[in-house]
Amino acid sequence: MLRPLCCAAWILLSPSGHSAQRLAILDFEANDLTSLPNTPAEVTRTGSIRPLLEQALSQGGGIEIVRIAPQRQAEANAGFGYLFRYADQAAKLGRAAGADWVLVGQHSKPSFLFSYLIGDLVNVNTETAAFQFDIELKGNHRKVTERGVAALADKIKQALAKH
Repeated sequence: MLRPLCCAAWILLSPSGHSAQRLAILDFEANDLTSLPNTPAEVTRTGSIRPLLEQALSQGGGIEIVRIAPQRQAEANAGFGYLFRYADQAAKLGRAAGADWVLVGQHSKPSFLFSYLIGDLVNVNTETAAFQFDIELKGNHRKVTERGVAALADKIKQALAKH
């Protein structure tokens, strides 16, 4: 009786028994459609999204963040929106880094009053966008961005828990 119990515990505690999902998060692209696009403040805001999201997702376990160097992302990106439109290319980038999933995102700003965090969660094995997210941000203050990123992190956690 003791032997099966020990074997079950070993399987559950071994690295291959219950491993975290490995997620690569690409830098978010700014899709600023306003009459005064890509101000320094908006570029900084968009640049803060990936680090905030990595921080939110790495808390609580279950998700291991895989880093992809910005240079590698730039080399794989044939132009604005390319990796967002071509999940297979984002998957290849993630696979090369050892990720199970890749989040490709854009910060879309159609107005000075609101914007959206848009993300596709790409399954590296199937090379398809398995989940799609959009979070509306009303305003442009840091707290608004932080709340939006937290909401996006929750949706990503829920999606990965289902998979």
